[in-house]
This record gives sequence, C-alpha cells and structure tokens, in this order.
Amino acid sequence: MTEPIPKPKSRVAHRSIGGRLFDVFSGFGLATILLLLMGLLTWFATLEQIDNGLYATLNKYFHWKSLFLVPEIKGKMVPILLPGGYWVGAVLLVNLILGGVIRARKGWKHIGNLIAHSGIIFMLIAAGVAHHFSERGNMAVWEGEFSNVAEDYHEYVVEVVKVEDGKPASVRVIRGEHIKDLTDGDSRVFRLPDIPFDLELAGYAINALPVNITERAPTRSELQVDGYYLWEKDGEVQAERNLAGCYGRVINQEGVKQAPFILSGNAYYPYTVETGGDVYFIHMRKRLWTMPFTLNLDKFTADFHPGTMRPEKFVSEVTRIENGSEAQVTIQMNEPMRYEGLTFFQASYGPSDARPGDEMYSVFEVVKNPADKWPEYSLYIVTFGLFIAFVMKLILFIMGQARKSS
Repeated sequence: MTEPIPKPKSRVAHRSIGGRLFDVFSGFGLATILLLLMGLLTWFATLEQIDNGLYATLNKYFHWKSLFLVPEIKGKMVPILLPGGYWVGAVLLVNLILGGVIRARKGWKHIGNLIAHSGIIFMLIAAGVAHHFSERGNMAVWEGEFSNVAEDYHEYVVEVVKVEDGKPASVRVIRGEHIKDLTDGDSRVFRLPDIPFDLELAGYAINALPVNITERAPTRSELQVDGYYLWEKDGEVQAERNLAGCYGRVINQEGVKQAPFILSGNAYYPYTVETGGDVYFIHMRKRLWTMPFTLNLDKFTADFHPGTMRPEKFVSEVTRIENGSEAQVTIQMNEPMRYEGLTFFQASYGPSDARPGDEMYSVFEVVKNPADKWPEYSLYIVTFGLFIAFVMKLILFIMGQARKSS
C-alpha cells in the first residue's frame, strides 16, 4: 500500500501578519478604492461649497482634523459616512510607495513606471506640505502708495500695544491658535512679557457682532457688558468676511480682575488700559505679517469685456524696493510675481464705483507656500516617466515584430 502524498501547505497560511498588511496596503484594489473615494469627496465638496463657502468646505472635507464626515447638499444631510480627504490622500501615498515603488517590478523595462509613480508621490507630498505650512493673506495698495504688510485671510489675533507719545512703542500678539478653542465658557489667562498686567480671554466666536440688548435680546445667557453682548452669527459664504469676537478681562498685579470688556474684529477703537502712568491698547484684528520688501503701486489698469463688468485683464505695475535697490515688476491675472518664497497674485481692485480718472487700489493675494512649484515639478516627472514607458513599449514592440519577421 502506498501512502498518500501530503498536499503542499498553502503559502498564504504561512504569511505573517506584517506580510498580509503589506499585501493590503500595496494592493491595486486599495488604490482603486482610494481613487474612487477621492473623486466622491471632490464631487460632494464642489456641491457643498456653493452653500457653505469654499474655506469652510475645504476644512470639512480635506483638513487633517477631519477623520470622517457626512456630506450635506442644499442643507440636507446625505446618509453616507466618508473618510476625510486628507487621510484618503495619506493612505494613497503609502499605497503608492509600497505598491508603485517597493513592490513594483524592477528593471530597465519598467523604469518609466517607477519614474511616473515617483512623480505622483512627490505631488501628494507637496499637497501635505502646502496644507501644513502655507500662509495666505492679502495686501491692498493705492496707486502712488506702498506697503510691506499682508493681512491674513482668516486668523484673528489679540494685540496688546504700549503707546508712547501717541505711537506704538511695543506690540505683544496672542495668536489665534491660542484663543479659538475658548468657547462654551472656557477661559485662559495670558501673561505677556513686559506687560504689567495679565489678560484673561473667553467666549471666542468665529463670527459675531457686539449688539445692544435693547436691539436684540440675548437667547443663550450671553455675558453682558455695558448693555452689549456678542451675538454669534452663522458662518458666511465667504469666510474671509467673518468678524471674530471674544470677551476680555484685565487682571492687575495684585490678582484683582477688572470689569470685562468686548473685543471684536468689527470695533473701530481699541480697549484702553492705564496703569503706572503708561497707556496700553487692547484690540482684536486679523493677523499681520511683514514682507521682506516694500511694494509700491505705480499704476493699475482694469480692462473689461465690451458692454459688461466682467474683468478681461487686471494689470498692476509695481516697484519692488529692497535694501535700497528697486525692480520694476508687472503683476496681472495668471502672471503672478514670485520672490523670496512669496507669490503675489492679482486678486481684485477697488473702489468698485470708481470712474475713469479716479485713483484705484489693487488687491494682491499673498501666498507663502514652501511647495509652491512642487506640483509643477511633479507633473514634469510624471510626463517624463510616461514618455519613457511609452518609448520602452514601442521599442519592445518593434523588436518583437522584428523577431517574428526573421
């Protein structure tokens, strides 16, 4: 009697957990699912931004803090739970590294595919760098005037300014990241260098206005200050127009809390504190960041399509002044100025009711993005890789046909 030949053990059964995870995260099936999810997220975000605004929608769909989300179209929730776009891109990056580079076939026949995959990986990395490290603001300059300061689009800060002889002598800034979480009764005390008092902030609202209680009665037991309170509004379609606000309170050196006051991005005048013969201004405003050069607007020209107010071309002729040297630069639509890691785009102009011959001002969008040109470079890499892959396929085809003929 012959003994039965034992069946060979399955290779999958001996596959370790790490190996199985590698197979999943490097698989083509996962890549297909991730690309479909990214397309779905982009489609829902495009529809939702019409009602909720671009900035709020981008934060909901593609911010790193958004792990999962439920789409909303025209005010109605879509019963689908989707992963955040940031994390879909992160997993796709891992998938491309494992499957498109490490696991992919090597050799001169496949060099084009490796180059193309590397370009896509570079593009995803560029998106992550821009998400975490880019800054955006705007700079408005009248004709014949100059500026070296840009204003952040969204971040509100609290400034404490010491005033001497009617001019700012020193400025201490509390960034928005330290106050935007002070909601629902939370408060925080700030001790600032060279300031003879502490500042307590609370009740931050991303979009609010000081309102008199006789005009609009409080509905949520809001703190009242001299007959006013912060009336919190719903988010606007253009988040750049939000007016943040919060409540403040000065704490003197003896630890005694003074009467509360309201800080608002809509206020015309700061809150004034006098102590020890010195005067301090406290106010809320959008964050300012200084440019490494000065920009002078020499001439602004706006051309429109005939018979309409649709812009055809905006042109700003500027002089860039840095360390005593000057450079003449033209900034217009689709032709920004890139210099010192900053990009100046032609964004808009004003005043809107200006007549021929009136003085105009130009508004530049200022972007500080370390990965500004990386997407362009990644496209060159992908194109070169696909070209190499096409040429290799063509060479192999010609060689195959030659062998058949022989």
